[in-house]
Amino acid sequence: MSPHHTGATELALALAVVKTLVLVVGSVITYFAFKAYRRTRQRALGMLALGFGLVTLGLVLAGMLYELLNVQLALGILLESLLVLAGFVVIAYSLYVQ
Repeated sequence: MSPHHTGATELALALAVVKTLVLVVGSVITYFAFKAYRRTRQRALGMLALGFGLVTLGLVLAGMLYELLNVQLALGILLESLLVLAGFVVIAYSLYVQ
């Protein structure tokens, strides 16, 4: 096995670990925001939870689409970026309306 291939394998593993951690931490943040919304019924907190959920989903989407569904990497990254953008717009709106 060449050193280049080993480096690529290690990089892919590191990326998988980081994306998994992003999914876990983002899901926890989304859960707590949703829990706060359920407790207070403030629409802004519900929007905040939705925004964090979209960002979290977006941040893990490209790799999943590429690895699991054979979607072109560039298309996966575009979809990822659109979800992150939508999430940030929803988060900004939730902070603006309050």
